[in-house]
Amino acid sequence: MNKHQQLKALGSGVARRGVVKHLILCADDFAVNESVSRGIAALARAGRISATSAMVLSPRWARDAALLQKVRGHIDVGLHLDWTSSFAHAAGHGMSLAGAMLKAVLGGFNQAAARAVIERQLDAFEEVWQCPPDHIDGHQHVQQFAGIRDALVAVVEQRYAIKNRAYFRLSTGAAADKTFKTKIIASMGAPALAGLANTVGIACAPALAGIYDFSGGAKHYAQLMEHWLQDSPEGGVIMCHPAARAMAGDKIGAARAWEHAYLASDAFPQALRRAGVVLSCGAQLHFEA
Repeated sequence: MNKHQQLKALGSGVARRGVVKHLILCADDFAVNESVSRGIAALARAGRISATSAMVLSPRWARDAALLQKVRGHIDVGLHLDWTSSFAHAAGHGMSLAGAMLKAVLGGFNQAAARAVIERQLDAFEEVWQCPPDHIDGHQHVQQFAGIRDALVAVVEQRYAIKNRAYFRLSTGAAADKTFKTKIIASMGAPALAGLANTVGIACAPALAGIYDFSGGAKHYAQLMEHWLQDSPEGGVIMCHPAARAMAGDKIGAARAWEHAYLASDAFPQALRRAGVVLSCGAQLHFEA
């Protein structure tokens, strides 16, 4: 029985107890710091997430990837394409998020230059992980910015055979998500990326949840997760940003800690059961026949 058949069997078995959909819960920013990497790996081993996205420009990527070896094949491991972190600045192509958004709006990134950046990050991923990423998304959603999205689709189409193409995260909110932040994120190119990917047969997860302002505390986060689980469509992604503990200098460190505490608690699997959700690998949902 292959992984896809195992997923279908799991889904069918739980469906008889009321499960209605499969979702991808993706922990972003793997390798950004030690606490994030260790927190994500612990959640993966406990079956509390089904994907993670790696920041391969981080000097921690090569060593921290070893933390994921025990869950290899059980979760998606993907590339968190990066233009806006301190690592991107150190690599020579970084800019602020505001600067990147402005560049995308005022004509877009140079596609040849963007392609070179994407190729280097894919090389860095594959050198350590020894296979292509299961999925590609972007730190602060840069994967959909004008110029970057065009280069990304061209690289993935040329670099990988159809059966090995990574699926893309679309930063489009679920239909029920009317928040201003979600609308702004989607407006930066989610529909355009979907259209380009569709023309060359690259699968895309249909919607993204998990968008909030990293405030409100643990109780508020639990309430938000209840809504995201209920509102997300089949095959959608919920992103999260957990860490074992808050690290000094991390602007969202407190939120990372309460996200991890909630996902590791008994309350989270109870929320999954109430919503009728099975956490699943997107590589199985979106491009295995």
